[in-house]
Amino acid sequence: MHKQTAFGTEQPAPVTARSGISRRELLKFAGASLTLLVSPVGMAATTVLGVRVWPAAEYTRITIEGTTPLKFTHMLVKDPDRLVVDLEGVEFDSVLQSLPSKVLESDPYIKLIRAGRNRPGVVRLVVELKAEINPQVFPLAPVANYGHRLVLDLYPTTPVDPLLALIQKSSPLDAAAGQPNPEPGNAAAQAPNPQPPTTTARQDPPPEQRNTPARGNRPAANRLITIALDPGHGGEDPGAVGSRGSFEKHVTLSIARRLKQRIDNEPNMRAMLTRDGDYFVPLQQRVSRARRVEAHLFVSIHADAFVRPDARGSSVFVLSESGASSSAARMLAQKENEADLIGGINLAKQDGHLARTLLDLSQTATINDSLKLGKAVLNELGDINTLHKGQVEQAGFAVLKAPDIPSILVETAFISNPEEEQRLNDEAYQDKMADAILRGLRRYFRDTPPAGRNKVA
Repeated sequence: MHKQTAFGTEQPAPVTARSGISRRELLKFAGASLTLLVSPVGMAATTVLGVRVWPAAEYTRITIEGTTPLKFTHMLVKDPDRLVVDLEGVEFDSVLQSLPSKVLESDPYIKLIRAGRNRPGVVRLVVELKAEINPQVFPLAPVANYGHRLVLDLYPTTPVDPLLALIQKSSPLDAAAGQPNPEPGNAAAQAPNPQPPTTTARQDPPPEQRNTPARGNRPAANRLITIALDPGHGGEDPGAVGSRGSFEKHVTLSIARRLKQRIDNEPNMRAMLTRDGDYFVPLQQRVSRARRVEAHLFVSIHADAFVRPDARGSSVFVLSESGASSSAARMLAQKENEADLIGGINLAKQDGHLARTLLDLSQTATINDSLKLGKAVLNELGDINTLHKGQVEQAGFAVLKAPDIPSILVETAFISNPEEEQRLNDEAYQDKMADAILRGLRRYFRDTPPAGRNKVA
């Protein structure tokens, strides 16, 4: 009798009858011998702890996590396009069996995944693709709560261009005129339970601005201002986790989408998101995307955490060239800079030259403008929440190291504080946070005209 498997028909092995040895015993003996051949003496077989799929327009990531390093081989197969991965020294258990069910129909690159035992001790994954891809397959050492990970990143052969994605939403003239409502494809419109723009998109100016002519508060009509919004963490990197189980990565994306909607509704302003979904973006790429669209400002949005649940309040940070302004700022920068290790960066693909040249002679002037921006935003945050520190703090945040873009990192509240965690998940509070940051941006541009880039005509 032939046995049907996920990869075709399996031929039964011939059995030789011998006196005193049953067929079952012979198969058990053969299986034990094959196990010795597949698994070296003294090395336990890898137990698969989890499998995850993170789909996004930019790329789809498949993560397989094990107790020990996963031994693997992979190859691309054409007609139709498939990525074939063989995992050695693992069993086809319930965890691996669940992988095909994790593929969404909306995944831009994966049609389906087939998985099954290819031969004793080897599990084969066949990823059927919707389009040709440029895969990156690499292991990650244990970090934080993760064990050994094998990462399969499926990139399109033509990378997504953030500048093209930005200009496709509207022409510069449309953006300069402002948009009363978000377009159907706008990321902010796809945020969970978005608020009606008629009640939240435009706010009355703060009291100190109400007697000032409106034109004096606006940038020049022929200048298009681009703001890069950076929702912290994402994908494999959840960021801080609240006592109720809230993930920082979800809170930051929701606030960033709301802020983007408000900026896009402003005359002469537009915003781009460094990520617009639950996927990982390396810190260096976040900076590169902001520079690619020639952003005037970079605003990274986060939620703070501390070992004590009573820590509370909002904070704003900027880059420091000479050391942190406090031990807490230094520890926070160290934690945020570990995002690449937790999220899972392919070190072999990093541009070392770019990393070395991020800081140049213009950095000092940029930091001074960052401090002005940080103060403007911090003052507005103080109207909606307690301030953790009454002044802008500085530390060596990797994500703030664009040499020519004033950059700030906003810690919206402490997700480790149960009361503030509840507020961070409240849509009304997220709206207030987005409104406060926008008021800070307006105040900054009122006092500091934008640099000469992105002209409309």
